[in-house]
Amino acid sequence: MKTFKHYILLTIAILALVVGYFYFSKTTTQETYRKLKKIPSQVETKINALNLNIEKINTLPPKEQTRKDGFSALKLTGDAKKQIGVTVNYDPAYSTISYPNGDVDIAKGVCTDVVIRAMRKQGIDLQKLVHEDMKAHFSVYPKYWGLHKTDKNIDHRRVLNLEVFLQRKGKSINVSKEKKEYLTGDLVTWRINDKLPHIGIVSNKTLRDGTPLVIHNIGRGTQEQDVLFRYRIIAHYRW
Repeated sequence: MKTFKHYILLTIAILALVVGYFYFSKTTTQETYRKLKKIPSQVETKINALNLNIEKINTLPPKEQTRKDGFSALKLTGDAKKQIGVTVNYDPAYSTISYPNGDVDIAKGVCTDVVIRAMRKQGIDLQKLVHEDMKAHFSVYPKYWGLHKTDKNIDHRRVLNLEVFLQRKGKSINVSKEKKEYLTGDLVTWRINDKLPHIGIVSNKTLRDGTPLVIHNIGRGTQEQDVLFRYRIIAHYRW
């Protein structure tokens, strides 16, 4: 009987040693691997937690990066959208306005006014900026209107002048046929029927296929519409 008990105890002891050996070896191997890879256990835990939530994170709207100058592309689109239902007419008539921060009646305007009004909500007065640049570099701006000097009332409200100004200020982005290249708050210019200059702001809303909508005024006041690839794109800018 004693021999049988001794046999049982010896067997248990051997099994305990074997289990302990493999457990210790596995633990040591894992710790060695962590040291070699320089990945602390806490970091591994955080990485695993993030991996479990990748699908959830990808479904959230992208967060806007904070810029040193305080400019917000998302705010630009939001301020442009606030003009919808307020600016209800398209009126290209010449008007005498104040300077700086001059504007025509908010109920009317042209495509450039959508951009000008939205930018002013962030302290950017295109009337003043364009005037100052044209005054200093008048020769590089278009002469289609027979002007021999700057005009504070209208210069900033002309698409062709804005194209020159934005390019000179380094805001140009390559024109692309890829919808993913057009980000919220980007500015785009077109030639409608290959003739009429037009400008709009890329919205943060898209179609189901990912094509961004555009906030603009093409004849019925400020609207948000699917027009990005409807006309020939001339230029693409990012402030």
